[in-house]
Amino acid sequence: MYKHTVFAICGCLFFVSGFSQDKNIEQLLNEIEQNNTELKGYQSYIESQQLEYRSNNNLPDPQFSGYYLPYGDHATGDYTEYEISQSFEFPTVYAARSKWNNAKSEQLASAYSKKRQEVLIKAKGFLIELAYLQKQKSIQTERKTQSRQVFDQIQELFDTEQVGILDLNKAKIAWIQEQFVVEQIESEIQILLSKLQTLNGGNAVNSISAQSVLAIEIGTVENLWQEKLAVDPLLQELKANEAASLQKIKLEKNKVLPNMALGYNYQGVSGSSYSGIYGGISIPLWNSKNKVKSAEANYDYLQSNTQVVTTSLYTEFQETYNRYQLMLEKYMEYQTTMGNLNSEQLLFKAYMLGEYSFMDYYVELQFYRNASDKMLQMEKDLQLLQAQLLKHQL
Repeated sequence: MYKHTVFAICGCLFFVSGFSQDKNIEQLLNEIEQNNTELKGYQSYIESQQLEYRSNNNLPDPQFSGYYLPYGDHATGDYTEYEISQSFEFPTVYAARSKWNNAKSEQLASAYSKKRQEVLIKAKGFLIELAYLQKQKSIQTERKTQSRQVFDQIQELFDTEQVGILDLNKAKIAWIQEQFVVEQIESEIQILLSKLQTLNGGNAVNSISAQSVLAIEIGTVENLWQEKLAVDPLLQELKANEAASLQKIKLEKNKVLPNMALGYNYQGVSGSSYSGIYGGISIPLWNSKNKVKSAEANYDYLQSNTQVVTTSLYTEFQETYNRYQLMLEKYMEYQTTMGNLNSEQLLFKAYMLGEYSFMDYYVELQFYRNASDKMLQMEKDLQLLQAQLLKHQL
């Protein structure tokens, strides 16, 4: 009867509600954002591009030209002429180009946000994996201790000839396997810490708490999608590209207007001189040909591309949401079935009291451990899926 009671009780409870490690993860993500070398480099790139955009809207350099003509067959004095001029585009072009530059700066800001999100979602995945491994290590360390206790007991029984060599070898192999699992987990933890250190600009990342629980309710798919549409960096980048392209059309239309030049001219010979204002205007026949049409075609393409990408993202988002809901449902079934008692500990106590043979104990132990490991794996997978669904909140 006791055996069936133990068999009906499974594992421990990994999830409650809320995401207790969220604050810790957020602190680490903020640290990584500040220290990440890729993001720092991109910020410098953005600054350089913005300065270049502004420099492209400067006036051309003033021009000075002069003539002194002392040679030749002439009865009058030497001829002298000089001219100072400043050329410029039609005034409205500068206003349109300034708006275009601002739109391109918004493009850069959106691209940075997307790059930042890529770095942080990668880091968050590593942190979730790290928390999972730390939990797994804690569990496996306890299992290793139990396996050693079982082996020591079998060794005593073998020494008194109460069990055979086969039982002793099985107990020793089980203990060795548990040792290897712990060592393997420790190695994987070090690899993850190394990856996180790289993302953190070479600064070490301390281990995070293994105690994590999941915020079960994340909202409806439509509410999450509307939230994503408003703030997601990739979608914002598409909008910024459209806005910059639209402003480029306005700029090209303004550039059809003629360029102008103003200046001062002086001419002098044999004590006589002439001076006055110089003015010039360009005739826009060739330089602007097809540029407006090209800008309009690019804008049409970007609008179409935004629609295609948004539709594709929505389909992918729905698929992820459905996988999350299905896995969450299965997890809740596991949680309900397993209850909140420590079956492995109860089974171990039953074995130590002699209610199980070693083989019976080991077979049932694997069942409980497999169920426990499955639940822990589902916890990690749920957190990773949730991170993907909510990555626009980073």
